[in-house]
Amino acid sequence: MTPRPSSSGPDPRKTTGKKTAGTGKKPAKTAKPAKKKAPRKLTVGSPGAAPAVSPAPDAADRERLLAGTHHDPHAVLGAHRVPGGVAFRALRPYALAVTVLCGELRVELHDDGDGFFSGLVPLEEVPVHRLLVAYEGTVQEAEDPYRFLPTLGELDLHLIGEGRHEQLWRALGAHPTTLDGVAGTRFAVWAPNARGVRVAGGFNFWDGTAHPMRSLGSTGVWELFLPGVGAGEPYKFEITRPDGSRTFRADPLARRTEVPPATSSVVHASDYTWGDGEWLARRADTPAHEAPMSVYEVHLPSWRPGLTYRELAEQLPAYVCDLGFTHVELMPVAEHPFGGSWGYQVTGFYAPTARLGDPDDFRYLVDRLHQEGIGVLMDWVPAHFPRDDWALAEFDGRPLYEHSDPLRAAHPDWGTLEFDFGRREVRNFLVANAVYWCEEFHIDGLRVDAVASMLYLDYSREPGEWTPNEHGGRENLDAVAFLQEMNATVYRRVPGVVTVAEESTAWDGVTRATHHQGPSGFGGLGFGLKWNMGWMHDSLEYMSHEPVHRKYHHGELTFSMVYAYSENYVLPISHDEVVHGKRSLVSKMPGDWWQQRANERAYLGWMWAHPGKQLLFMGQEFAQGAEWSEAHGPDWWLLDPQYGAAADHRGVRDLVRDLNTVYRATPALWQRDTHPSGFSWVVGDAAEDDVVAFLRLDADGSPLLAVSNFAPVVRSGYRLGVPEEIPAWHEVLNTDAARYGGGDVTNPHPVKPEPQGRHGRPASIRLTLPPLATVWLRPA
Repeated sequence: MTPRPSSSGPDPRKTTGKKTAGTGKKPAKTAKPAKKKAPRKLTVGSPGAAPAVSPAPDAADRERLLAGTHHDPHAVLGAHRVPGGVAFRALRPYALAVTVLCGELRVELHDDGDGFFSGLVPLEEVPVHRLLVAYEGTVQEAEDPYRFLPTLGELDLHLIGEGRHEQLWRALGAHPTTLDGVAGTRFAVWAPNARGVRVAGGFNFWDGTAHPMRSLGSTGVWELFLPGVGAGEPYKFEITRPDGSRTFRADPLARRTEVPPATSSVVHASDYTWGDGEWLARRADTPAHEAPMSVYEVHLPSWRPGLTYRELAEQLPAYVCDLGFTHVELMPVAEHPFGGSWGYQVTGFYAPTARLGDPDDFRYLVDRLHQEGIGVLMDWVPAHFPRDDWALAEFDGRPLYEHSDPLRAAHPDWGTLEFDFGRREVRNFLVANAVYWCEEFHIDGLRVDAVASMLYLDYSREPGEWTPNEHGGRENLDAVAFLQEMNATVYRRVPGVVTVAEESTAWDGVTRATHHQGPSGFGGLGFGLKWNMGWMHDSLEYMSHEPVHRKYHHGELTFSMVYAYSENYVLPISHDEVVHGKRSLVSKMPGDWWQQRANERAYLGWMWAHPGKQLLFMGQEFAQGAEWSEAHGPDWWLLDPQYGAAADHRGVRDLVRDLNTVYRATPALWQRDTHPSGFSWVVGDAAEDDVVAFLRLDADGSPLLAVSNFAPVVRSGYRLGVPEEIPAWHEVLNTDAARYGGGDVTNPHPVKPEPQGRHGRPASIRLTLPPLATVWLRPA
């Protein structure tokens, strides 16, 4: 007996009611109904019956059904017209007796051994029937699964075969439904290399022998409707591999799973009623790159450890709303077996992790965020998947979701497997998955992880470990085509959604439209935004230097403007920058504790003014000193008023709130993020002073002046060239303000231009620049 594959349900080896051929044990008799409706009772198939044909399955069918290798069990099991009447056949391991119920007719089937029961009834037409199955100690009346027609239509199968089923999750997987008036669940799975597939679960003691699925032709899809199985039932697919061995596999399109470390899929039906209609109606009003976007990145399991989706929904929206962020970005929420992977090694691509609740609980969290006016981005991981033997790896006994070439299949960095992006069914699985999260969970954007590892055949590979493409190049043409298709499909189907690429190279056209060809000869990848990894690395490197040395590294601060408009950028200070020995944001800064916080405040002020959208990982908004750990999350205790240094941390958080407030109210800071007309240098070469100053401009030309002094000295009367048409400027934000924990060196009064040219402009103003600080000014 195969060991049971799940933590749910009893072990079939402990079931004592199974009857085998040759035991001589009579089937258990059932109680007779009231005499006034006494059914006609026939006993058929007994040794003296001598029917026109034997109703029992032939030896070949028996062997294939028992071995789990039958491609068409519906042709054998169930009821079928044959010479002499209708043959009834059932496969019920552990049963003592099986009786067919047809209206008032009761037909007790012959026990053919090995769980097979059959009988021939002299009927002209195949009737609607039920089965009465006697086990030791119980009798169950049930529908016969093998009397139902296929639940997938020709259009579904055609689209699956073409790799173009954009709502694949509606066709494959497990779906509670009513068929011919009978409630149950329809199961469907793509396993083209399998010799046979069966459904196993708590409903059949994790023994799939009684529930083989039928193959639906050349599509590679296997299907079965199981009456009486409903939402909440755990299940797996028992797949017979080409070599005859069997494996229990979780459903690749399961929409719910057991709580890890249990690995079964769970039948799910959503009954959630959304309340975010107003949000969705206006979501597409303004393109993302022309709208304010400041993102708070969250690892849900550790933001407040122990909270469920619904409990998080009572705290996270209020916190994010208070700080003024426009969006949250959730680190991967799709089901994953190992919590330490932070969700980046996915096994359940269609299921929110059960650690925090069920799928409707996750819907509730998204809904509440939307109702607070907060967009929801989600990390999405199509680059690779883990090798767990109950998940996608060699799913049906051969490479299926992964590439058939071992060199192409193995991801060199993470010990995982790469998807075969050139296989249309695999590409369909992933494209539909992107659509699924946006349509079913109202996700507003997908941040696609590890895009660079997908784009290059030689990514992290040495010479001889990769094969060039058909043109002799290193580009993965299959991955390019997949990303283009994914982006085009998502943008077409879901208005207002944005896709974001975590892409760390200089690939040409990541955020260019797919139909626009670039200098490299490729069409654009079609993303809406791209993480600016170069800005992140250079700026953090600059800030890590002691101020006395910063003048030698000034280019690291200003170089980002050389390529700022080559793509539509997000400026990310993400989880990756505050783990694995990289230190938290404030701990990267030089100097004593005051100087570290001043440096972080100055950096955040410069970051929020720089062209591009902002992303900040949780804990960094209040200058957490320790690296992030998924085991305990942010150090919230630092904000406790009873903690002596709480004011220092609250000051940084207050700054982040004010940055977001002014940012959202100032179109100059976001309206022309992706156009050079939205930016103008005032001074970018003041390396000796450690000063940078620039103007941001909205569509009407209204400016904001941002000045950063990364030296630890006050610079009084610092002259900066400004547009002469502005009569006066006033300070709207100063990161050195006392309420943020600074020294309160400010410019409290309006500053008027003087007719003295500076920095190529006919007028200039004189400012007091606080040490290690950023100042924002707007026209008075």
